[in-house]
Amino acid sequence: MAQLFEVHPDNPQPRFLRQAAQMLQAGGLGAIPTDSSYAVVCRLDDKAAAEALRRVRGVDDKHHLTLLCRDLSELATYAMVDNRQYRLLKLATPGAYTFILPATKEVPRRLSHPSRRTIGLRVPDHRVTQELLAQFGEPLLSTTLILPGDTEPMNDAADVCARLDRQLQFVLDAGACPAEPTTVLDLSQGDDPVLVRPGRGDLTRLGLQLD
Repeated sequence: MAQLFEVHPDNPQPRFLRQAAQMLQAGGLGAIPTDSSYAVVCRLDDKAAAEALRRVRGVDDKHHLTLLCRDLSELATYAMVDNRQYRLLKLATPGAYTFILPATKEVPRRLSHPSRRTIGLRVPDHRVTQELLAQFGEPLLSTTLILPGDTEPMNDAADVCARLDRQLQFVLDAGACPAEPTTVLDLSQGDDPVLVRPGRGDLTRLGLQLD
């Protein structure tokens, strides 16, 4: 049964975040708010948890999963970028952008795209997410919380609990999210970014005008 933690959106209670982090460390799944929509998260190096996360979404291993990071200090461990790409990432973080990047050997092969060896990475601009990442001490594996058959991400914590009660260990309720997906940019295909999906992240902030 999923435990519902009602947390303050600007000053989340540390005891709730500690409990959530402990559940993730034990291999559980959680639903958390972000600056775009609710996401389902798990520990990065837990194969069973990653498979459970894919089952919740109804996606296969070709679907890009995303690393939620607190800041760019962890970037070099999981992704390879040149100086130009790093400057772009600095402009975009924290924010509602997801970047597809070449994965390093530190990323388990089962978590990267099976044919391209790429991984999604983002630094969310949401206090609750940031504080949870600080409590956990390392990036979390994540995917937008869109259930099979749905077209929009889930945005109500009570509804998440009702529909995923037996598949999640916890839900962090910090109120509604913007319910708009991140802007996805692929930096793995050459010098210029490729717009995969327009979303909440404003391209003009990055000095980009992509078709």
